[in-house]
Amino acid sequence: MIYWNSFGDFLAMGGYGLYVWGSFGVTALIMAIEPILVARNRKNTIARLKRQLRADARAENRSTAE
Repeated sequence: MIYWNSFGDFLAMGGYGLYVWGSFGVTALIMAIEPILVARNRKNTIARLKRQLRADARAENRSTAE
């Protein structure tokens, strides 16, 4: 088990604090942004598929009308 003499020592992490806390920060940021991006991409994909279905239906109606 690791023990620190002070909170400052804990944050310093034996001289590797910038790397350790930077890594935690980047990971937390990515984990916060990822669900937002997934939801946005899902919404855009559904809208694109609906447009494509409408276009296909129109094209099919034109070909059967001829």
